[in-house]
Amino acid sequence: MTKRILVTGAGGFIGHHLVRRLKDDGYWVRGADIKHSEFEPSPADEFAILDLRYENNCIQATEGIDEVYNLAADMGGIGYITAYQADIAHNNILINAHMLDASRRNGVKRFLFSSSACVYAQSKQKSADVLPLREDDAYPADPEPGYGWEKLFAEELCKYYSHDYGLSTRVVRFHNVYGPLGTYEGGKEKAPAAISRKVAMAADGGEIEVWGDGQQTRSFMYVDDCVEGLIRLMASNYSQPLNLGTDELVTIDGLVDIVAEIAGKSVSKTHNLQGPQGVRGRNSDNAQLRTVLGWEPSITLRQGLVPTYEWIRTQTAARALVPSQTAA
Repeated sequence: MTKRILVTGAGGFIGHHLVRRLKDDGYWVRGADIKHSEFEPSPADEFAILDLRYENNCIQATEGIDEVYNLAADMGGIGYITAYQADIAHNNILINAHMLDASRRNGVKRFLFSSSACVYAQSKQKSADVLPLREDDAYPADPEPGYGWEKLFAEELCKYYSHDYGLSTRVVRFHNVYGPLGTYEGGKEKAPAAISRKVAMAADGGEIEVWGDGQQTRSFMYVDDCVEGLIRLMASNYSQPLNLGTDELVTIDGLVDIVAEIAGKSVSKTHNLQGPQGVRGRNSDNAQLRTVLGWEPSITLRQGLVPTYEWIRTQTAARALVPSQTAA
């Protein structure tokens, strides 16, 4: 019998790519989200428009399901998660608690929770030349306010449901996922998408704004590697939190330079020191990932940015051609 899989957050960026991959692999897939994908129809066998903050909707979503990839979350880039801490924590705690309990009640066999590198102690991320973060660096707990705290709590909740009810859980800590079909404007976009949009819209020789001094560092993972890691982790027998990211560290200014080179443009940078910057440096230690899965992401930042930039460039160009609806 074909395995029946639920992907929550299937109208979002990672969820949409995951549904497509699972369908390619021959599984029956139900997608659930509060919205459809913005950019293309979902390939899911079923797509349920559901607000997963409500228990009855989570019961409906998990009915008849073998495995759950719980990617649904209220989230965005650094500007968004620093501005709406109460809403984000409230919404995501409800989603995760109800999804775990609905999965237990409906006999789901495996449940994967998408956590974040935002759970890591802020005290370990004060230098741009940051040491890669190991899984045990989440404790003593000092995660990012709002989003980081609710993710860390949900990790613990997975542990309790595994211990008390025997629900087989997986926990993945994402490190900055990017790629085509991701949000690239509106305030919820991550740095690679925001910078790609700014470069695409800038003239050759123009100027773009960068939040902070541009020397803050991050690692970024292309979405195809992310999806591969999710599928491998779900199939494994590993139940502890696991990093999923690359260890290719880059400054934000360096990220701008890569995108500009791909675009064939020369751009200068204006640094907005009042803009939100997040932690000073963050990188993924993949030692445990290699041990558990015998694999790690392999797509370099420049390789992944080529299709990402091209997709965002075409999107911005298409929007520029749409006639304004505003009366003269």
